[in-house]
Amino acid sequence: MPEQLQESMKGTTTIGIVFKDGVILATEKRATMGYMIASKKAKKVYKVAERIGMTTAGGVGDAQQLARILTVECNLYQIRRSRSITVGASATLLSNYLNQNRYFPYYVQLLVGGIDENGPSVYSVDAMGGATKEEEIVATGSGSPMAYGVLEDRFRKDMNEDEAIDIAIRALKSAMKRDAGSGEGIHVVVITKDKYHILEEDALQKYILKTNA
Repeated sequence: MPEQLQESMKGTTTIGIVFKDGVILATEKRATMGYMIASKKAKKVYKVAERIGMTTAGGVGDAQQLARILTVECNLYQIRRSRSITVGASATLLSNYLNQNRYFPYYVQLLVGGIDENGPSVYSVDAMGGATKEEEIVATGSGSPMAYGVLEDRFRKDMNEDEAIDIAIRALKSAMKRDAGSGEGIHVVVITKDKYHILEEDALQKYILKTNA
């Protein structure tokens, strides 16, 4: 098999931050195949329930399939039980599915984050089905070491939405400067009890300009 195909879709940076009123899920937009930039507008955050999102790192096809499966399962849970699935239950459901397929694994590293009656939370889910609740911050993908440098330095408990968006963007910009698998643009989703909101380009640019100052 050609080396480029063996190396396909390994680079990315995804971030999850728990703040006072909700969760920030943020990613960049580059998809790579070995040394080639395969896409400059890759979608890496998926809405899987009313107040739950999932970020993806790894194989694009695997990630898209898992996003479809989890969205369907979350909807079925709502129909069968007449109440919304919790963030923890959706992460467990996803981890069980991945574990059942561990001999033919999906090449992914995922974050599941959102808000429910228990408050805001983010879970990290690996390809073998391991699910870990992250109390404050988490980053995945090839750019995560650079992102963690910013997150660990700037994060504090009880941050507001504006502050959480700011450090998410700073962390992504740091990763994009040093990691070849990360780049092109930034995608930020804010999840609170009142909204699942994708940050528009004009608002995003204001935060980016602020981080340049």
